[in-house]
Amino acid sequence: MKHFPEREAEAQAYAEFLKGPGIERGLIGPREADRIWERHILNCIPVSTLMKDGASVIDIGSGAGLPGIVIALARPDLKVTLLEPLQRRVTFLEEAVQGLGVIVKRGKAESEKGQYDYVTARAVAPLSKLWAISKHLIKPGGSLLAMKGEAAAAEAAEIPGAIVHEIELEGIPLARVVEVKR
Repeated sequence: MKHFPEREAEAQAYAEFLKGPGIERGLIGPREADRIWERHILNCIPVSTLMKDGASVIDIGSGAGLPGIVIALARPDLKVTLLEPLQRRVTFLEEAVQGLGVIVKRGKAESEKGQYDYVTARAVAPLSKLWAISKHLIKPGGSLLAMKGEAAAAEAAEIPGAIVHEIELEGIPLARVVEVKR
């Protein structure tokens, strides 16, 4: 588990939590148990490689904690906040992050106050909407880091200055992260 050198046990526990309560409470699909690592955990690691040491991060629309919890597990130096509007998901997140030093807040990005070095999102909204609802949360010089699929370049083309990072890490499929700096 080279991607979680300081938190291997916690990463294993989170994977099991996703397979159990995550599926039972409808945060992860019932057929996802066998693909938790490949499809949900490992594919969130690449975004963490774009962040400077000690940075503050807010993961909007956290859902089951992806990518926010994975970022916190891979990069214990970061100050991670998870933002989720639905109470049942907030309850799940609060249980999942016990002992990790991660903050969980209930709310929507549009209404949230505060500023962070990075805003992250996975499967929340198209990039143009994501930028519109989250740019006020980004410190000057900070970035929105949106995990995107094969349409990353097309979405990035809609936002002036957006950059597509294609990140390949050993044992992890190619990841595409669109960065929009503030």
